[in-house]
Amino acid sequence: MGGPTGKECRVLERIGSPRDLRGLTYPELSELSSEIRDFLVDNVSRTGGHLGPNLGVVELTIGIHRVFESPHDSIVFDTGHQSYVHKLLTGRQDFSSLRRRGGLAGYPARQESVHDIVENSHASTALSWAAGIARGHTLRGETGRTTVAVIGDGALTGGMAWEALNSLGDSRDRVVVVVNDNGRSYAPTIGGLARKLDGIRIDRRYEDFLGWGKRTFENRGRLRNFAYLSVMHGKRALKGLLTDPGVFSDLGLKYIGPIDGHDLRHVETALAQARDFGGPVIVHVLTEKGRGYIPAEQDAADRFHAVGQIHPETGLPIEASRFGWTSVFADEIVEIAQERPDVVALTAAMLAPVGLQPLADRYPERVIDVGIAEQHAVTSAAGLAYAGLHPVVAVYATFLNRAFDQVLMDVALHRAGVTFMLDRAGITGDDGPSHNGMWDMALLRHVPGLRLAAPRDEPTLRSALRDAIEVDDAPTVVRYPKGAVGAPVPALRRVGDLDVIAEHGDNPRVVVVGLGSMATTAVGAAEKIAADGFATLAATATWVHPVPEGLEELIAGADLVVTVEDGLTDAGIGEEWAAYARLAGVRAEWAHHGVPREFLQHATRAQIVDDLGLDPSAIADATLARLEQD
Repeated sequence: MGGPTGKECRVLERIGSPRDLRGLTYPELSELSSEIRDFLVDNVSRTGGHLGPNLGVVELTIGIHRVFESPHDSIVFDTGHQSYVHKLLTGRQDFSSLRRRGGLAGYPARQESVHDIVENSHASTALSWAAGIARGHTLRGETGRTTVAVIGDGALTGGMAWEALNSLGDSRDRVVVVVNDNGRSYAPTIGGLARKLDGIRIDRRYEDFLGWGKRTFENRGRLRNFAYLSVMHGKRALKGLLTDPGVFSDLGLKYIGPIDGHDLRHVETALAQARDFGGPVIVHVLTEKGRGYIPAEQDAADRFHAVGQIHPETGLPIEASRFGWTSVFADEIVEIAQERPDVVALTAAMLAPVGLQPLADRYPERVIDVGIAEQHAVTSAAGLAYAGLHPVVAVYATFLNRAFDQVLMDVALHRAGVTFMLDRAGITGDDGPSHNGMWDMALLRHVPGLRLAAPRDEPTLRSALRDAIEVDDAPTVVRYPKGAVGAPVPALRRVGDLDVIAEHGDNPRVVVVGLGSMATTAVGAAEKIAADGFATLAATATWVHPVPEGLEELIAGADLVVTVEDGLTDAGIGEEWAAYARLAGVRAEWAHHGVPREFLQHATRAQIVDDLGLDPSAIADATLARLEQD
């Protein structure tokens, strides 16, 4: 076996593909489950990653691979962060470089295995994928193939999942939808669906009956075991009488469950029934996020949804996290809310990750968690603005992509005063292609009336948030990166709405503009260019779109303007500024540095920055080469 585990994995070492699972006895499978949990804790504690979700799906994933034949049967995960066990069972047991360059991705990846299908780790998409795959099999006459979609109850709060369920209910394609119900997405799942599932999950009449059946019949001889299995097979009818799971059956979908997701026999029985039905079936499986690892089980916030490097014995971080950009927002929004009772906040199932937990603790009625439903969050924010409030929508930058139409048609068209706080903007790195927040500036600069800020440090983030909330007739966006906040980057002087942050000589021949977190890169590059004998100036702006006032004055007389941003180079902010300057008759040449229009594979942020030539030395070298050509 590949990566170090620190513990013997006697059964796991025998698993090279899903076929190897089918020859194991149930005692061996129980041992395998324990070994997998030990493996995950030991390895993920070294690399960081999504620990809690995978501890909760061990038996469920084993059962899926014993009942279905991947890749003949397609298995789709929603979201992909619960696929670590799937990776282990499909021959990928070197986790020593998980989410690091050259190692396993943190989500399914087609280049790793034929067993991986959907790489996009954005939630609520798997059911649509499954519907399309299954219909494709039907149309091709491949009636012996089943498509399995594993979706968490949190992802079911996304509207796209229900669009797919509506479609599946009108089909006869072979689709098994496994609802992994642990009552949580990041934090506990909220909303009407969560209450409905809770009602099924915790109905005492149902649980009492099943408990009596287990005590009376299970493991009491062949006849009683048969009676117990008969009870389990018939519990769907019982559940229908006691708990009314009509939320699924009313859509025309067969429903099995709820099933104890940590009882492998019951999981396999339910999955086999669903497979053999030959049409769309919901299998409702109850699991415990973080199961088997006490620190995760006792973590009330998110059951160790995602961790950095931790001490496996205690779950405590090896290095304390530094004060980050998210913490700055969390602190400032509380202060603003104390001053302005009209300010409310929304998020999409990420209350703590985006920094809204302190505000929710202080003013719970003024924080709305809509579940994994970014489109709904944005349009309902427009409604809040119409009602006289100022909504602040806090999401990861990559997830606002999903609600672009709502930003355009519901917020901007209606001139709604909505502020968007985009966390993890720019290059994020180890979560891979779907999580880099590199698309926002290129997309949003085309929205009429929208104003966009890219603060460079803590003071400018605080001021940008306050400025944004003062705008009541247009959308405002404030973007900031993942991680720790660096030292303040003070302005030496201002030129209109631009800040000069470094000057080397008079009458600069080169102006280096760094946007947002790349402001410090501009300072470093300017210093290196100046060391080669060129008068150089470094500048930035907090509000980068529309083009800030003073740009023409700032670059007047310069031969070359260099822009550096952590968003797309094509159609980015640098290109917008250059087009504006050319129309204004400014003669300077321009050079743009940013992210190419391609998906970035997982690596550290520093590695990606180095690869793209976005470090100060690379910017300086490219600039000097350009100057020598001129």
